[in-house]
Amino acid sequence: MNHLRRLPFNGPEGKPAFVPANNPDGALSRFADAIEAHQLAVGQTILALVRPMLDVALTADEARYMLRRTAECLSDALGVAESRGQRLGLSDEPISGAVAEVLSKALKQGMSDAQ
Repeated sequence: MNHLRRLPFNGPEGKPAFVPANNPDGALSRFADAIEAHQLAVGQTILALVRPMLDVALTADEARYMLRRTAECLSDALGVAESRGQRLGLSDEPISGAVAEVLSKALKQGMSDAQ
């Protein structure tokens, strides 16, 4: 069975683009890796810029702009995570059991620390 890798960009018709996953050293796969690395680096930069702004009074337009850029970066990061998870053969099934409990506690703690 030939698996496909979802590329971090759409094809010419705006539809998702794929490449066979059996050649990770191919030119298109390396190009996709470079784009994903860039997307994650931009996300890190935006996060570093946004965090200090959480304590600053912003106009509605400034807050909207900041949220829009943050949402774009989150969308890119989730796309990278999904693509890499598929290549690792990870399941789309929800996490449950002890792992879910640990993650839930960590998230709740992180949210309360952020407030």
